[in-house]
Amino acid sequence: MRFPKSLALATLLLAGSASVSAMAADPTFTQVPALPSGWIVTLKANVGVRPTYPGADDMGFIGYPSLSFRRVGTVERFSAPDDGLSFSFLDDSAFRIGVVGRFQGGRYYEDNEELIGLRKIDWALEPGVFVEYWPVEFLRARAELRHGVNGHHGFVADLGLDVVQSFGALTVSAGPRLSLGDDDFTETYFGVTPLEAALNGQVEAYSPSGGITSVGALASASYKWSEQWSSTAFVSYKHLVGDAADSPIVREFGSEHQFGLGLTVSYSFGIN
Repeated sequence: MRFPKSLALATLLLAGSASVSAMAADPTFTQVPALPSGWIVTLKANVGVRPTYPGADDMGFIGYPSLSFRRVGTVERFSAPDDGLSFSFLDDSAFRIGVVGRFQGGRYYEDNEELIGLRKIDWALEPGVFVEYWPVEFLRARAELRHGVNGHHGFVADLGLDVVQSFGALTVSAGPRLSLGDDDFTETYFGVTPLEAALNGQVEAYSPSGGITSVGALASASYKWSEQWSSTAFVSYKHLVGDAADSPIVREFGSEHQFGLGLTVSYSFGIN
């Protein structure tokens, strides 16, 4: 005998309902929790002082916003104040790789009248890639390779090593830094053409080569006031070396010693 389709469907629904009721009544049945979804966004307000241009001895104030984000349920990773804004494609417990970007300020006559006759350099964006590795839980190695857009069109690289220690809500870090730039980068910021030398009258023509541009160190301290609020203070030092240090711009108007310090206040919130 053939059952009508409506009767068969009703039978299946009743059986499914009975099965769900039985599982709910069974004390040994455990419901699988839903996976966390959404993102945690961190907005940052950054202020600091640093040389007014690469190689300068005058300090200038800078302030700018930034943001970062991570998936809900993932561990918040350490980030040094001089890290570029980055997003990782591969992110496991010890190794990260992804894209990165930095902003490089320009060199203008308004703030540096001694540079009259030398080229004005506009601000630059530096997109690129980064690699980060934690050989042990308190030691981080990071490398960034970037290419300039707008103000300069050279390749630059930054290498850093950080010792990181946490004491409750306080996290401190410190480590060495190494910066490199190719011929286009060093020519833009440290070179002087014969025409520029003639117009300025205080520096001679100079054509630098690429290589290591500075060595230095950075130290920071971060405090987590709550789940939403945190702040970070840092101090940095770079010593120009090689053709960058030998530039007449540095020798006549600037300094091999490049200091910086700053403060960041962060606010985090979740979105679906």
